[in-house]
Amino acid sequence: MPSLVITGASSGIGHATAKHFAEVGFTVINLSRGTCDVAGVINISCDLTDPDFMTHIESDLNAGIEDAKTICLVHNAARLAHDSVADVSASALRSVYEINLIAPAVLNRALLPAMAVGSSILYVGSTLGEKAVPGSFSYVTSKHATIGMMRATCQDLAGSGVHTACINPGFTDTEMLRDHIPADVMPEIAQMSAYGRLIDPAEIASALFFAAQNPVINGSVINANLGQIER
Repeated sequence: MPSLVITGASSGIGHATAKHFAEVGFTVINLSRGTCDVAGVINISCDLTDPDFMTHIESDLNAGIEDAKTICLVHNAARLAHDSVADVSASALRSVYEINLIAPAVLNRALLPAMAVGSSILYVGSTLGEKAVPGSFSYVTSKHATIGMMRATCQDLAGSGVHTACINPGFTDTEMLRDHIPADVMPEIAQMSAYGRLIDPAEIASALFFAAQNPVINGSVINANLGQIER
């Protein structure tokens, strides 16, 4: 049976992705502080900001993937902070990078030995991985790096039969977005797509499933943003 290992599946895009993969027969393992309530999901509690998180979950994770025919590893968990180049502290920057960049690298190294031909490593990026807005310095910087990490992953795994891609969601209706943007601004944000609405997390889940099933997109950056209008 194929397995999905995903970070941050307790809500938002992660939750929708866990649900989608579970419904089509994947064993789903969620790595996060919160619990994913999708039926059948194996929840392994961990704090991705802890540099030693892998030592605490390694045995449970290995047991969860023991019978996996293939593994899809989705790096979904991320931290979005309000900060700027003028005020971000080194410690705050490190905290964001632990979740957005270091944890994916640690998980790649841990799971690659178990990933057979047909497996995949998928990164949930952001349209802010290719541009920038004010007030999101650490997030924008990390998402630019996420694209670089995916491209390096593609090159390093050439010939292995494991493929990779980075899915860059646009404005998606998640708790993280609503925590970052004032409610009175949200209608204006919705109008920034060609469809005049926010993206449903299930739409990103569907894009991730497509990417997992199609090695032809190996190394690709896919902007899943409903056609973002630049103003």
